[in-house]
Amino acid sequence: MKYCSTCGHPVEQRVPEGDNRHRYVCISCETIHYQNPRIVAGTVPIWQGQVLLCRRAIEPRYGYWTLPAGFMENSETTLEAATRETWEEALAEVTVDNLYTIIHVPHIDQVHMFYRATLTSENFGAGQESLETRLFALEDIPWDELSFPTVRRTLELYLEDVHKEHFPVHVDDIRYRMKPVGQ
Repeated sequence: MKYCSTCGHPVEQRVPEGDNRHRYVCISCETIHYQNPRIVAGTVPIWQGQVLLCRRAIEPRYGYWTLPAGFMENSETTLEAATRETWEEALAEVTVDNLYTIIHVPHIDQVHMFYRATLTSENFGAGQESLETRLFALEDIPWDELSFPTVRRTLELYLEDVHKEHFPVHVDDIRYRMKPVGQ
C-alpha cells in the first residue's frame, strides 16, 4: 500500500498507539489501514468414492491438480463461496456434507476452508480457471502433481478418515520455515 484510500496522501508502516503490530497509517489524516487474512473456500467433491479434481488453467501452479476452491467474495458465506467456486471451476453442483478442514497459512495471510461434499450428478466440466476436471479413485490421486500444501493436507486427511469411516473437522497450520542464514 502506498497511498491512503481515504485522502490520497502517502502512508507509512508503523505501530499505531495502542496497537502491537505494524500497520499502514496515513501521514496526513492518520487513518489506520488494517489488512487481514484472505479466506479461500472450496470443496472435496466426491462421486461414488472418487474425488473430483481440477487441473489449474491459471497461475500460480498452472497445470497442477487442485480441489475446486478460491477466494471468498464480500457478501457471501464460506459455504456459498465453496459451492460457487465448485461451480465456477468444475461446473459441478454439490450437496455439502460438513465443514471438513480449516488450514491456516500465516506466511501468506490466508485461511483455507474445505467442505466435504457430494456431487449431485456425474455432470461436471472445466470452468474458465480449469484446463480439465477428472474423477480420481483415491488410490490414483496424482500426489506429485497437486497444486498446494493445503490441498495435499486435506486429501491426506480425507484418505485417513475414509478408512476410519469418521469425518471430523480438522484444524491445521501450514507454516513456511525459513532456513537460518548460512544454511
